[in-house]
Amino acid sequence: MTRRALPLLLVLLAGGLVGCTDPAAEARSAPTSCGPVTATLPDTDVTPLEPAPTPALPVTVTSTDGVVTTVTDAARILPVNLYGSIAEIVFSLGLGGNVVGRDTSTTFPAAAHLPVVTPAGHDLSAEAVLALAPTVVLADDSIGPPETLRQLRAAGIPVVLVAAEQTLDAVPGHVRAIAAALGVGAAGDRLVDRIEADIAAARAGAPAGTAPRVAFLYLRGTAGVYLIGGRGAGSDAMIEAAGGVDAGSAIGLAKFRPLTSEGLINAAPDVILVMSGGLESVGGVDGLLRLPGVGQTPAGAARRVVDMDDGVLLTFGTRSGRVVRALADALHCRSPR
Repeated sequence: MTRRALPLLLVLLAGGLVGCTDPAAEARSAPTSCGPVTATLPDTDVTPLEPAPTPALPVTVTSTDGVVTTVTDAARILPVNLYGSIAEIVFSLGLGGNVVGRDTSTTFPAAAHLPVVTPAGHDLSAEAVLALAPTVVLADDSIGPPETLRQLRAAGIPVVLVAAEQTLDAVPGHVRAIAAALGVGAAGDRLVDRIEADIAAARAGAPAGTAPRVAFLYLRGTAGVYLIGGRGAGSDAMIEAAGGVDAGSAIGLAKFRPLTSEGLINAAPDVILVMSGGLESVGGVDGLLRLPGVGQTPAGAARRVVDMDDGVLLTFGTRSGRVVRALADALHCRSPR
């Protein structure tokens, strides 16, 4: 697995609830009584600021790799990274009409019509990018290869790299860096205020009381990849914001580690959280329960599996408040709010 392939584990989630049909019973039930649940967002699209800002250019910014870059034109923006979060921020700033292409992880409806510049999955195609004639490329070090980014800069295209940390606390900084590079700093501040309010409200709405232990598993059955998340994986932040305890962190795991039956049994999750694509890759809930150790956990015994769309759960963008709210509903067997 490449260095960039591992963060790919971090791509998704969104919130509704399937499988619990009696709200009164749900309110009385412990989390282990709900069965499999798919968390879905009521609206998967981004919400742009209104009115849309007008970029004040030129601006000169310093990329996270230390390169000083001057942006003179934001008419043709190409926002790309491993998670789809940069495109989500650009669209939410109200500049979606200026975006000319997308990465594989950018899946929300407003961007779905755009050409993909990562045909190999998550590696940029220099030819595909140059064909779009972008006036600025926004990226982070989760995407590459570095040679392609250097080639774009050599062709005279401003390439601005922003920080790649994928946590809830990092989202405001990402927004401000992207807004600054596009000459819409004031709009960035407005968007940050909205995001922070959404996340705070979602956290406050997480049920009080006993918190379920939740193990996030990254699964790619077709490639034989089975991992469990721990502290700093990104999944831990979402689980905790939604009122759960990250089971991997609780047993001392950090980032992503190979999944073992002994480790999973020791983690003793009440709920197993997976990406929808990963669940499908192992044959659904029944296939997941056949993996070593899964059936010996409280979650496996109760079939407490929560899945969420790959393009939402670990995106850490402007929809994160919605994602936390949806995940909390699913983890606590609560009807979607």
